[in-house]
Amino acid sequence: MRRVRPALTALGAATVMLVSGCAQPAGTGDTATGSTDTITVNEAIRGRLPESVRERGTIQFATDPSYAPMESFAPDGRTIIGFDADLAAALGSVLGIKIEMVPANFSTALDETAKGTYDGVLSSITDTVEREKRADFINYFSAGTAIVVRRGNPTGVTELKDLCGQVVAVEESTTQEDLLKRSQKGCAGRPIVIRTYKTNSDALLQLRTGRAVAILNDYPPAAQLANDPSSRTHYQLASTVQYEPGLYGIAVAKSSPALRDALHEALRQLMQTGVYQELLLRWGLTTGALQDSSINGAGVSSE
Repeated sequence: MRRVRPALTALGAATVMLVSGCAQPAGTGDTATGSTDTITVNEAIRGRLPESVRERGTIQFATDPSYAPMESFAPDGRTIIGFDADLAAALGSVLGIKIEMVPANFSTALDETAKGTYDGVLSSITDTVEREKRADFINYFSAGTAIVVRRGNPTGVTELKDLCGQVVAVEESTTQEDLLKRSQKGCAGRPIVIRTYKTNSDALLQLRTGRAVAILNDYPPAAQLANDPSSRTHYQLASTVQYEPGLYGIAVAKSSPALRDALHEALRQLMQTGVYQELLLRWGLTTGALQDSSINGAGVSSE
């Protein structure tokens, strides 16, 4: 199957400078602002990569860039920015390899990874027991679900039960869609009208134009919508409650244990050296920090 043209390449040179929410090679002559960290290749971890990946020189991660601050398009409409993009760049630097963030359909990304279209998925995807049947997950973040409503909350939604009998928009194949379906049993004959959309941006359009009373997002993107000057005139959080906290994971095919283990060790190095924490701080995501990374942590970790 033809691959989508990559929108961002995370540079995996021997040394990379992380600045202002993006990655660029050290010594390019660009002026850096703010704090910087220099990451060098860990040859021992690089050696754990599959030989085919080392020979190819790239790792491709599928992502749905409609979920700021985790992953979204920059103003140029093609570069992918966000915490996940910066994390990909840092992982590539440890591994000495290019990591490409490839725009993809969230609902089919795991299946396409299993087919070999992508090497993995890095797209704020929650590790669940059901998804672990299809892929292995390298856990890197913790987040729950929040309810987003229009600014002023005209329908008075403050909790899940308030969505009974209402139209709610949500991105398809997400844990939020599953949460809404499970919530139906408490609606006593007034079911939630669940409308699913290909991207989170499509679902947000329904809320902004009054065709839905709410949208469910993971808490970090929900908080971004409520607080960012470019969007807070349209949206607010229904409450500060986070439903069903879970672990995000980098998903890789079950047939790629060597790639999984190399990425896991690279992530643990970023955690141990403080680079991971700096990236979280840069994007205002420190509340979702993990102390260490696990593999397939769904139902095991309480974080």
